[in-house]
Amino acid sequence: MTLTEQLLDALGREIVLGRFAESGFPTEAEISEAYSTSRGVTREAIKMLTSKGMLSARPRSGIVVQPERSWSLLDADVLRWMLERKFSYKLLQSFTEMRLGIEPTAAALAARRADAEAIKGIERGLERMIAAERGEDDHLTSDVAFHVAILDATGNPFYVQLHELVNTALRISIQLTNRIKGHTASIPAHRRVLDAIKAGDAVAAHATMSSIINDVLVLIADAQAREADQGKPRKRVTKASVRSGK
Repeated sequence: MTLTEQLLDALGREIVLGRFAESGFPTEAEISEAYSTSRGVTREAIKMLTSKGMLSARPRSGIVVQPERSWSLLDADVLRWMLERKFSYKLLQSFTEMRLGIEPTAAALAARRADAEAIKGIERGLERMIAAERGEDDHLTSDVAFHVAILDATGNPFYVQLHELVNTALRISIQLTNRIKGHTASIPAHRRVLDAIKAGDAVAAHATMSSIINDVLVLIADAQAREADQGKPRKRVTKASVRSGK
């Protein structure tokens, strides 16, 4: 990672955490002094954050942090910083809903278009997931590899361009959903996706991938409901309430 990338990452995280909400964003000179970087490195990092919609430079007011609604959520860095921030069911749900709009169609396209090499890539992803179950690979990395291989197998350059975004976001998303449910992804469910793609069955590929992602949405909703219930004050039990049945 270059000095510019390191500074970009540090400042991006600080913005997402709201560290400049009260103090305002520092000047280039202040950043260079605080992070021991040259003005050129600092200027480039600020330019990159501006292109991501997180900063704006105004003649009289200087560098200003933009509201979250202006940030480029489809930028892999921005999404990673946001997903690594304080755990948010809402953000996790929103990203999973986006997956639902992308991955089932990608699986259907893969079923129609994937060549032998592309199918091997998906098979390798599943083999890694199985190996992870035996403790011979990483659960998270293997799961991500399976899903990204399906994007690649579409042969569609726009889906392939989503590779970095989905790779980055899935790493956080899968990690969090696995933490909620306490176990790893379903091998049989992912095998059904692969089997449908190999069979050239676009309808089944779409349906099986949709099922996997809808299960995640249900999981998130259930976990959010449980957490809400745990936060409710418990009713005090008294002798009078027991006698009255209340």
